[in-house]
Amino acid sequence: MAPTGPFKLVTVNTAPDRAKRLIGRVVEDVKDQYTIIHAANAASIDEVRKTVEEHQPNVLFTASMWTPEESQQIIAIAKEIVPGLKTFSLPQGLQVERGPDAVVEYIKENLPALLG
Repeated sequence: MAPTGPFKLVTVNTAPDRAKRLIGRVVEDVKDQYTIIHAANAASIDEVRKTVEEHQPNVLFTASMWTPEESQQIIAIAKEIVPGLKTFSLPQGLQVERGPDAVVEYIKENLPALLG
């Protein structure tokens, strides 16, 4: 069966290199099931509107450095621009408490529900 997608992903992460690295691992691990293109990263809440307008993603991830309130704000901004956007927020502190492998696993566990 062919992979589902392509899905155009924007991440919101204050550490763009880490976002690119972690999403790269996820993309590689799930490539048999999903085609995911990491289009861009917004490094701050202020960059979200411009980044989403420019790239028109189908999926947006907020990283674990954001509080739940900040994640909600980011998602609200993004959905104003792309109303049907699929969004996913990593639990606050996941990267710090459990490391990058836990982040990759958490995303992979939740992808079927998100992209299915």
